[in-house]
Amino acid sequence: MRSKVLVVYGTTNGSTAQIAEAIADVLRKEGLTAEALPARSVTGLEPYDAVVVGGGLYAGRWHKDARRFVRRHARELAGCPLWLFSSGPLDASASERDIPPVPGVRRIMIRLDVQEHVTFGGCLEAGARGFIARKIVSSGKGGDFRDFDQIEAWAGRIASELVRESPRT
Repeated sequence: MRSKVLVVYGTTNGSTAQIAEAIADVLRKEGLTAEALPARSVTGLEPYDAVVVGGGLYAGRWHKDARRFVRRHARELAGCPLWLFSSGPLDASASERDIPPVPGVRRIMIRLDVQEHVTFGGCLEAGARGFIARKIVSSGKGGDFRDFDQIEAWAGRIASELVRESPRT
């Protein structure tokens, strides 16, 4: 059984971290050991059996911490079950249809034989860091477009797949 799962994330304003925590919560409820950590804080993958990596989308690119994590740990990631998620559209589109990964994430998927990628809606609210983020919010185009039912369902599928790999006794 793949029992210990690492959920790492790259985020600027914290909404991707909340998605990662929700994923880890579902995995724990399904009997797995899971922890969510900022991508920049992870130094090794040895204790983990599977990994989920998430990154916020900024101007069509995955968050730099998520990109750096994958680059730094590519050899280890190539040998374990790996799922990716992105968060970012500031509208309901991610709940209405599948949104393909941005080109950089697509390259990672091919190189590392990723199980699955999904894009979730993003969240940008008052108090956001960064000039552009503040401009988006002040223009009325911010908001919380995360669909936690969708996020939890996806995490449940990951848990099912990991539990299914467990040998029968």
